[in-house]
This record gives sequence, C-alpha cells and structure tokens, in this order.
Amino acid sequence: MRRILALEPAKRAMTIRDLLRNTSGLVSAQPDYADPGFGNTAIHLLYGAKAPFRRDKPIAPFVASLGTLPLLHQPGEVWEYAIGFDVLGRVIEVVSGQTFEQFLQSRLFAPLHMVDSGFSVPGDKLARLVSVPGAQPPPLSDGDVVRPQTFFSGGGGIVSTVPDFLRFCQMLLNGGELDGVRILKPETVRLMTTNSLPSDIHIAGHEAGPAFGTGWGLGFAIRTNPDFSLIPGAVGSFNWQGSWGTFFSVDPAQKLILVMMMQRSQYSENGFYFNAIRRLPYAALKVPEAPAPVAPGPLNATALTDYVGRYVFGGSSSSLDRQIFVADGVGWTGLESVVVETDGLRVIKPADGGPAARAGVMAGDLITAIGDASIRDLTLEAAFRRISGPVNATIKLKIIRQKQTDPLVVAFAREAVPSHSVELQVRVADGKLVVEATGRWSILDFDKGQPTPVAGLSRDEFYVESGDHTRIAFIRDAAGKVNGAVLNPGPWEQRGALAQ
Repeated sequence: MRRILALEPAKRAMTIRDLLRNTSGLVSAQPDYADPGFGNTAIHLLYGAKAPFRRDKPIAPFVASLGTLPLLHQPGEVWEYAIGFDVLGRVIEVVSGQTFEQFLQSRLFAPLHMVDSGFSVPGDKLARLVSVPGAQPPPLSDGDVVRPQTFFSGGGGIVSTVPDFLRFCQMLLNGGELDGVRILKPETVRLMTTNSLPSDIHIAGHEAGPAFGTGWGLGFAIRTNPDFSLIPGAVGSFNWQGSWGTFFSVDPAQKLILVMMMQRSQYSENGFYFNAIRRLPYAALKVPEAPAPVAPGPLNATALTDYVGRYVFGGSSSSLDRQIFVADGVGWTGLESVVVETDGLRVIKPADGGPAARAGVMAGDLITAIGDASIRDLTLEAAFRRISGPVNATIKLKIIRQKQTDPLVVAFAREAVPSHSVELQVRVADGKLVVEATGRWSILDFDKGQPTPVAGLSRDEFYVESGDHTRIAFIRDAAGKVNGAVLNPGPWEQRGALAQ
C-alpha cells in the first residue's frame, strides 16, 4: 500500500528540553523499538530507511541525516520515546569538543570510579562479559561490544556492571554527589527528577501517562500519582529500562535503589522480569507495627465464612500507594494505548483478549462518550478517571468508527488487572482463617503457595502471629456484607476489593 505524507511547517523549533523529555517530534529510527501502535507509521518507516543506526560510522552523519527528515509530531505537543538522547550525545560532542565517549569517561565514569563502564569491553575483561543466550549479535550490531566503537549513542550501547551502575544511582539519590565528588548540582537533579510534562500533553506509547501514574522528567520516567498503581514506588521515584534486559529505579522516599542487569535480546519478553524487580522488593518491605489489642476468643467456622473470597489490591505491592486503584474501584477495561483528540479518545491498541477487544472495540475507534457523558476536550487523565470504576461494573462507550456514519455503543464489564494484580485468597481451613497470595506477586507476610493462618484481634480484624505480624481488616458495606479488606490499617494501609 502506498503511503502519502502530508507535511506542515513546524510551529517552533525543538529545544534541548524537548530532546530530554521526548517531546521533540522525533521518533525511533529503529522500528523494533517503537511503540507497537506507532512503529509502523510512514514516518517511522522513513526514519528506519533514511537514518539507520550504523555502528561502524560516527554519530555526526547520523544526526545530520535527521535534518532531512520530517517530524512525526509538532515539538512540545506529544510525548513519544524516541532518538532524542542520541541527538543529545552529538550535542555534547559539539559543545565539549570531545567525543561522547571521551566526555563520559572524563566527566562521569572516572570521577565516580565506574571502572567497568564504556562503549566496549577491553580484551582483558572479555572473560567477564555475559553473552546473550543463543546466536551472538553480528559484528557492528547493537550487541557487538567486543571491539571498539565509533558510534557513541546517547540512547544506548554502554556496557557496565551492577557495582558501577549502583554508584551512578547513588550519586543521583544523594542529589548529585558521591564520596565527596560532585557530578551535578542538587537543583539539576531536582529538575531531572521532577515531572516535566504538562497535564494535557498527548502520550504516544505505554511507558508514561495517566494510566500508569507516570510522567517524564529530563531523562527518566517519574512516578507522579499513587492512585494509579500499575507499578509500585513513592511519588518522585524515577526509573527506566534498557532493551537488552537492564532496569533501574531510585525511590528517594524509601532510600531504595533497584538495579537489574540481564542479557536477553527478547525485548518483548522481558516485561515479567521488569515487573518482578519492581514489585518483589516492595512486597518485602516491613511497615511500622501497631500495638496489638488483646485477642478475642476464637470465632466459629460459620462466622469465618463471611471473609472467604478473593481480594484484589491492584497492581502495586508498595504500602506507599494508596491503592484506591481497586478500593475506590478502578477496574481494567483493556484499552492498552490511546491518545487524546479534540472529540475524544482515539484507540491505538486494545489489549488482545481484553474486555474492550472482546466487546468489539477496535484500533482506530474514536471514543466520544463514556456512559452518557461526552468526553470532548477532556485531558487524558480526566478521561481515564471517567473510564475507571468498580471491578465487574459495566462501562458503556460511544464510538465513532472510521468509514461508518452512525455511532456505535458498546458495553462490557470492567475486570481486575490481569497478571499485574496483587491478590489474596481467604478461606477457612481446620477451623482457622488462612490467607494466601494468589496473584503474580507476594505481599508482606503472604506468599504464593503458602497458606498463612491469621488470628483474630476483633470481629473483623486478624493478624499473622509470626513474621512481620501483618494485620488484615475486613470492610463491610451498609448491609453488613464483607466487600473489601485493608492490610495494616493506618498510614501504611493497602486497600483491596472483594472480587465477585
């Protein structure tokens, strides 16, 4: 099929800030790294053909070639992860008069004593290099690090070790200093780690946006909203991941640094490991204990059946997340990627097999109303709040479909977030109430495959007698029926809803 590009003048020039926050209008020059909903546009394909990465060439001609290509978005109007960081590497070369490799060595690696970091692995260290499983990367490819490079990319390609990268993260956690050596000013780090995206910006992709409670600083994804708990971490936490299986996160509130280095070329299959390194440490963090009142006499088995069921706590195992993601009822609709337009939400990709897709929602559909209320001119976050609602509750979408004149109305039930949910199964065994984690992730004293008995503290509150003494309090509705649970009631509580 022939693709036709309609060009328009740029409203303004891109800035250094645009390059740092992925609002430059540039896209990825490598379709494999682009968002699935956008990676096959004519502009993406043009970048891949006209500005391919050439590891055997300097970065200067690569960046120069970008000047002949159109932008996909107006600068400053759309967030899309792109090659802006590669361009920034070239900017540093021009400003400093050094290659980007020399600059990093003199200004970052050497002062921080990052002794194993660079764009290639010296011969005397090759025995320590972790190879990619299976067929090895061909020469001059992204994975070829056994020979000196000439393409010094600001967006990727550096080889390092966990101790080295931990020093880099600790420097950021310290506000730009480590072991008496200052790399960045404190105000620079604050700027880098503060959300820089306006609330009404369009988001192209899955890495940031209101659905994830995540914004973007100047180089990092920034946790902005604990109400949307698809990932754990305090507000202000910052992180990012690499295409070959690396991940890091810095949580200033918990003084917690997570670093994972894995060598895998299957980028699309690395999500499980990224999720694990994000969630498991938070699930293991102990929270302050409250004094336990005198336990009442044992409840009979009939009374205990009131609490039996599956409780869904949303996507985060962090006690710093308020978890109204489920408690106030935010169910999953399966709208995996959308962008805001004037008349509503344009569906880029419904989740395969999700509730929206099963109801007939298709890529390209324009959602103009949620329930009976128009969403025209709403911000993305405001639209997501309209989409949110109790698990199992019905949501109704009014849709305009391309090449159809009449609007469609689809209705379906919201579901608990699949695979990412923190879930507890409560049942009665041998006359006692037992609790077990049944979602993908453990939480506090509750693990998968290990039913844990809890002892009574009051009519609706129980606790684990061993371990960290996690408390679980059950919530009743106005009719007196149990409909939710709270872990460690108080300032560190996590709320879950009883799934029907």
